Amino acid sequence: MKKISILGSTGSIGTQAIDVLKNLKMEVLGLTAHSNIELLEQQIYELQPLVVAVTDHEKALELRRRLRTNLVETKVVSGIEGLIEVATLDEVDIVLTSIVGMVGLRPTVAAIEAGKHIALANKETLVTAGELIMPLAKQHGVMIYPVDSEHSAIFQCLQGNNAKEVEKIILTASGGPFRGKTINELRNVTLSDALNHPNWSMGKKITIDSATLMNKGLEVIEAKWLFDLDIKDLEVVVHPQSIIHSMVLYQDGSYMAQLGQPDMRVPIQYALTYPKRIKNNFQRLDFTGLKDLTFEKPDQGTFQCLQLAFDALARKGTQPTVLNAANEEAVNLFLNNQCSFLDIPEIILQSMDAHRNILEPTLDDILEVENWTRNFVKGRWSE
Repeated sequence: MKKISILGSTGSIGTQAIDVLKNLKMEVLGLTAHSNIELLEQQIYELQPLVVAVTDHEKALELRRRLRTNLVETKVVSGIEGLIEVATLDEVDIVLTSIVGMVGLRPTVAAIEAGKHIALANKETLVTAGELIMPLAKQHGVMIYPVDSEHSAIFQCLQGNNAKEVEKIILTASGGPFRGKTINELRNVTLSDALNHPNWSMGKKITIDSATLMNKGLEVIEAKWLFDLDIKDLEVVVHPQSIIHSMVLYQDGSYMAQLGQPDMRVPIQYALTYPKRIKNNFQRLDFTGLKDLTFEKPDQGTFQCLQLAFDALARKGTQPTVLNAANEEAVNLFLNNQCSFLDIPEIILQSMDAHRNILEPTLDDILEVENWTRNFVKGRWSE
């Protein structure tokens, strides 16, 4: 029986992972949340973990009081140190890192150094520190299993094949809610418009990233590190139906594609059970009901975030860190109605241009650059 810790158990991926675990013989030893202690408390009663972490210190104290009142023995810790404790529990075999944001980086590094396998749903880990993370995982004999549907698809298409025979990786994108719109049409889009994704149910931040195509840009950077590829080997194709989750082109001209319903529970389960495939009752595709599978080039002139991600990857060093942190701040401004939808790529571009790039950064460099970027954006845009 595998034993697991879930970092970000109250978020979209975390809650779906718990749904997946009900069908698997896995024991949950650790959970973490930022501040949603109401849902976390329910998960504690259901799963009976040894330790939970709440990054918000006051919320952690409140949860501790609640559990004590109900005679629950689960240990409650807080802050980044608490996240690291949950990620490095001795008995844990695999850590699902589904925290959104840079806060997931240090616990993931700690888990790898403790020899824990990683089911990776935190984009920022590889986007900002892929150059450090992949060698570190190899050093400690740790496997990194992708949870994103696109990377899971690629991972599955590579099974049983020689990675040296890959010609190209093709990541599919739904195009988001604004596919086909012009820049003029995007000038007055609302927050509710941007949060209305046509295919996937996700958290707010990732949904906005999908609308700007930044989500796909971040996935391109992740794919570079996960699968040891060059920029020229990475391509994005818009596939509005979200049935083909990604493809691999081999040098003999053969394409391998992974298909399925737009359901995150499938890649979550595969990451947790690899190399086994466990029977479940998730919805299957009805091919006779599929009218069209269409494909088109992404409009990188209108959706500039995707091009910015390719630019950051080409510049290397700390540019992807700036891209990621500036995007996080810009999305937060948009979610709080402090900037427009089209301001998001402008904020990112200004941050990247203002930054003095550091090639071959250390982890401390990355964390310092992330802090610089956030201060830069706040100084320019938060007034």
